[in-house]
Amino acid sequence: MPDSKQRFSDRVENYIRCRPSYPPQAIELLRSECGLTPQSVVADIGSGTGILSNLFLENGNRVLGVEPNQEMRSAGERLLADYKAFTSISGSAEQTGLADGSVDLVAAGQSFHWFDRTRARSEFRRILKPGGWVVILWNNRLTDSTSFLRAYEELLLRCGTDYAQIDHKNITEDVLREFFQPGEFRRKLLPNEQVFDFEGLKGRALSSSYVPGEGHAMHAAFMEELETIFKQHNHAGRIAFAYETQVYYGRVV
Repeated sequence: MPDSKQRFSDRVENYIRCRPSYPPQAIELLRSECGLTPQSVVADIGSGTGILSNLFLENGNRVLGVEPNQEMRSAGERLLADYKAFTSISGSAEQTGLADGSVDLVAAGQSFHWFDRTRARSEFRRILKPGGWVVILWNNRLTDSTSFLRAYEELLLRCGTDYAQIDHKNITEDVLREFFQPGEFRRKLLPNEQVFDFEGLKGRALSSSYVPGEGHAMHAAFMEELETIFKQHNHAGRIAFAYETQVYYGRVV
């Protein structure tokens, strides 16, 4: 399996164009449940191209974006260059480079499944202020909700390079319970959606590290079948990706 910290190096532009953001209700949830205010300092762990960081910056927060992949980190720096409250840091969940007790909230968007959870938990405890929160969220594709999404899931299982092994669905509530113990965590589910034409669908697929990219023996076959699926299931030249944004939040004590 490729190094998790390097596997998105050749996916950056598709990631920027075609990955979903998170619904604004996520920020509203953190305001009401975790005491998030514009004065809160947020560490975005695995900040990538800045999708989650952007939401916090729009809320007025100072954001420390911690990202180990140079290409993803550079893209985030470029896209968030207008925000003076954003600081980009070369680091990881296990070794953030942040000071002890320096942040009010640790957030991880679409990245928790890559972490060494034992080491990350210790690091989050170190950098959080007393009473600080950990928020883990991702967009869960509703794989059985439409005929298109069922066909797309079957394609990934059949032709994805290591899809079944790294799918974030492997992060169960038991895994999260172990991460937060002896503390507790809560969960909130929020609707989210993207709509694509075929070019957008190709970009969305190729933004995923388990989809065979150009030069891979399975690339041409994957793209041919993806086009077939699109032709079978599109409506007026569009298909929808339906998601359930899963938000988990609690304290690590």
